[in-house]
Amino acid sequence: MTREEKSQVIDALTAQLTDNSIIYVADISGLNAEATSNLRRACFKADVKLAVVKNTLLAKAMENSSKEFGELPSALKGNSSILLSETGNAPAKIIKEFRKKSDKPVLKGAYIEEAVYLGDDQLENLVNIKSKEELLGDIIGLLQSPAKNVVSALQSGGQTLSGIVKTLSER
Repeated sequence: MTREEKSQVIDALTAQLTDNSIIYVADISGLNAEATSNLRRACFKADVKLAVVKNTLLAKAMENSSKEFGELPSALKGNSSILLSETGNAPAKIIKEFRKKSDKPVLKGAYIEEAVYLGDDQLENLVNIKSKEELLGDIIGLLQSPAKNVVSALQSGGQTLSGIVKTLSER
């Protein structure tokens, strides 16, 4: 690979890192062709982009990016792949589901909305992160709950009051 080609790859990686706020780094080496194909298919279905990258090029792209990756570049040893997503926990769910059949992929680290997670032991924490849509749903549910209670109280009171009036009118 010539210096020019490396520079183009670094620029492309830097653009991807800048455009995405959810970046996972994993090791998928050791997977056979069928398992790799299944992993790529699962990523495609979940709208997660998977790309195998060179560690040195990814590290330079992280340096060139305006984001602060903290200790994440230190995890770039051995084979590395990046998983890019719009949903914070989608790549973690894919990795967890895929590891039911195999011991790979191994999570090296993740960058999610300015937070850095290092090591495979963080996978469970990443799976439990709620997506933006889930958080909005929870907030809307909490906001609707008091209004529903007031409406139901008014409706039940009205029925009780109309029952009393009806009973009195019959007497």
